[in-house]
Amino acid sequence: MNIEAYLKRINYHGPLTPGAETLRDLQVAHLLNVPFENLSIHSGEEIVLDDEALFAKIVAKRRGGFCYEVNGLFASLLRALGFEVSMLAAEVCNSEGEFGPQFDHMTLMVTLEQRWLVDVGFGDSFMEPLLLDERGEQVQGCGVFQIVEVGGRLLLRRRTEGGDWRPLYRFTLQPHEYADYDEMCRYHQTSPESHFTKGRICSLATPDGRVTISNMRLITTSTSGARNEQELQSQDEYNRILRDQFGIVMN
Repeated sequence: MNIEAYLKRINYHGPLTPGAETLRDLQVAHLLNVPFENLSIHSGEEIVLDDEALFAKIVAKRRGGFCYEVNGLFASLLRALGFEVSMLAAEVCNSEGEFGPQFDHMTLMVTLEQRWLVDVGFGDSFMEPLLLDERGEQVQGCGVFQIVEVGGRLLLRRRTEGGDWRPLYRFTLQPHEYADYDEMCRYHQTSPESHFTKGRICSLATPDGRVTISNMRLITTSTSGARNEQELQSQDEYNRILRDQFGIVMN
């Protein structure tokens, strides 16, 4: 692991001593600089879950990735810095309230004096690590989150503007390795039933919101609730936005 190159990729210049403040700053820096994207799936690039391949893609080629990629490589960075990290398997809740299969999502647990839920691969979600053993509301600038126990699992949920709770994903604390995610990673790359094969997405947190390309729509949102959508008119315009807004140039 070339730690210096990785830290340069996420524009991180802060302390490196393992601790809650360092963990927070690293997650925020990662989310502000490495997009959540599935462009490999739509350009015929195979996604390989090992540190060397992911480092080449995300750091050397300045790409992003989906959960298995960005959380997997972030776990490796944290371990290289001296953090205790476990890869966890999560089941994502869809818009109908149904949960996907195990290994549908990779999230992370970091153990310091307290245990933290860490995630740089779930798109528009919590910006800072969440206390894993806290059952009360955890308020961040981007929203209000809560981790509750339901049916022997932990459930991450987010409060909506209307005051209801929307489930995001549920998980256990059993640690896993890359190989455990291989089947679901292949599914999301190849199955016509996977939402990742149905359209292109590239999304990046900004200091005051988020910028996203969803297929040929450019969407910008702010924490104040403002939202703007623009239909892109050509592949050339798409490529320009991808380069200028996300730093990505597809080969």
